[in-house]
Amino acid sequence: MSDTLAPAAPARTRSPWRSRLSRWDLKGSPYAFISPFFILFAIFGAFPLLYTFWVSLHAWPLLGEHTFTGLDNYQKLLSDEQFWNAAKNTFGIFVVSTVPQYALALWLAVTLNRKIRARTLFRIGVVIPNVTSVAAVTLIFGMIFAKGFGLANWMLSWFGVASIDWTAHTWSSWLAISMMVDWRWTGYNALIFLAAMQAIPSDLYEAAAIDGASRTRQFWSVTLPLLRPTILFTTITSIIGGVQLFTEPLLFAPGAGAIQGGTLRQFQTLTMYLIENGFTRFEFGYAGAVAWMIFLLVLVISLINILIVRRISGAD
Repeated sequence: MSDTLAPAAPARTRSPWRSRLSRWDLKGSPYAFISPFFILFAIFGAFPLLYTFWVSLHAWPLLGEHTFTGLDNYQKLLSDEQFWNAAKNTFGIFVVSTVPQYALALWLAVTLNRKIRARTLFRIGVVIPNVTSVAAVTLIFGMIFAKGFGLANWMLSWFGVASIDWTAHTWSSWLAISMMVDWRWTGYNALIFLAAMQAIPSDLYEAAAIDGASRTRQFWSVTLPLLRPTILFTTITSIIGGVQLFTEPLLFAPGAGAIQGGTLRQFQTLTMYLIENGFTRFEFGYAGAVAWMIFLLVLVISLINILIVRRISGAD
């Protein structure tokens, strides 16, 4: 057996282009993977947003020249009583619908989180209203709240309440539209709360039970604080959805002038006012200013909501 060793093979050197390709793969691949979302967002989200802002800086009729007017549309909008009336209706309906909706959704989630029979069937059942056509739901609720033969007035007559014209008053139209919104979204929010509840460690409930905490005490001291991020998420999505409320008030009183939300605009929302200016009056520049004001209102309210939740979390 020979003691001599075979000569070592020369080290293979990578070509410069393969090294550059490897570095690009390491650094550029993550950006390439997430780029489809941002490309689509730029085309279908950012560009329409910026173009709408450009349109809002002009007097932009359907026919004729487009004249640059700067911030005149926004200045006019700030003193527009119809715009602020639509804003009042939008946020009024949002508050009237959201408060009972969240209370009922939390109650449903707590109930469905317990060991009850056929709970999977009940969990599926609560989202059925959400997959139902919004137009069909609105038409059915329109019949329920009809003045002459509606189910709501018939039930109120048991208690001696006179027949109510639900579309004629602000409070009654807000209440009727809020019930349509609650019918569709309570089950959806209940399922989100339920998913968050199931992520809470059972050790916390066991420790609370050992300390003698009742179910009610466990809900207020364990469940609700740990649901805070989920409540923040659903609140922001509810604000965005509430500001975009359109179909329910539009079909609540269908017919000529439905886009005005009643004879006195008692339930016209911001989105309806936007559509009225854009596609009834054909003032696209002014409609663009309304769209941007809606965007800014959602942004400001969402930031305020985040700050309030963080302040509450910090206080804890």
